[in-house]
Amino acid sequence: MKKLINNPADVLVESLRGVALAHPELSVDFENHVITRATPKDAGKVAVVSGGGSGHEPLHGGYVGVGMLDAAVAGEVFTSPTPDRVQAATKSVDRGAGVLHIVKNYTGDVLNFEMAAELASMEGIEVGTVIVDDDVAVQDSLYTAGRRGVGLTVLLEKLVGAAAEEGQDLAAVVELAKRINGQGRSMGMALTSCTVPAAGKPTFDLPEDQMEIGIGIHGEPGRHREPLAPASEIARQLVEPILADLDMSGPAIVMLNGMGGSPLIELYLMYGEVAALLEKAGVQIARNLVGDYITSLDMAGCSLTVLKADDELLRLWDAPVNTPGLRWGA
Repeated sequence: MKKLINNPADVLVESLRGVALAHPELSVDFENHVITRATPKDAGKVAVVSGGGSGHEPLHGGYVGVGMLDAAVAGEVFTSPTPDRVQAATKSVDRGAGVLHIVKNYTGDVLNFEMAAELASMEGIEVGTVIVDDDVAVQDSLYTAGRRGVGLTVLLEKLVGAAAEEGQDLAAVVELAKRINGQGRSMGMALTSCTVPAAGKPTFDLPEDQMEIGIGIHGEPGRHREPLAPASEIARQLVEPILADLDMSGPAIVMLNGMGGSPLIELYLMYGEVAALLEKAGVQIARNLVGDYITSLDMAGCSLTVLKADDELLRLWDAPVNTPGLRWGA
């Protein structure tokens, strides 16, 4: 294993220390592994909290800032944060109008955020929750009952973050979040496994001439393994399952996401292939993202997220945002 680390057990805390030094606009609670805005939003506005296991950077900590998250809770690598830490994040950012929890559909995350919401309610904090389950690859996996929560999480955090920033109340923000979840789908693939620092070896074995179609963001197996194919064929295997699951005709927000180990030249090439297929199918790409936004450590590969959009979603998408991990329009 070759990684830029010291002791594998200290990766998360030492990474958070680097975040604090690099970004003075953020505040880091090292005891609870929580990243918040150094300057809170105005009182009377809904706060937005997300989190999960580390190893998916810039998700979630890179999206803390104006127009997106108020707090992100970091678990150990691929491990859900504990309820008390989620509660600490919730309590620290509440501005008197309630808090929205954005939770990816993995069993540990769902249970721990649910318990944290109950603890927060006992302290008089109203919490709304959306469970993100956009992955069309598999119905159940090693980590979850039902569909996994993957790339749509990024788009959802941007859109509901904008709604909360402009002053929409908790009920409206929750309704918006659930509508976005219902209109977005994702599909991913891998060229290599990832290596968890504590394990010191690849999560699974994937021969040089093979690829995995339908992987999850923790290296979970997908639909099937098959011989490596050209980018045009890989694009087809990402696009077709999404369009078969939901009618995406009309305007859409599209993200071609890198899993952490694929260079940008390959991601743009893949975006070109995907965009052509989507346009041919009647999907009008109104906004897009290309790059590493929700990763799986050093895994090579990519994922595609398509969100059926409307005027309100496009307006929220264009709202100002200032976060370390995602500077819109830069």
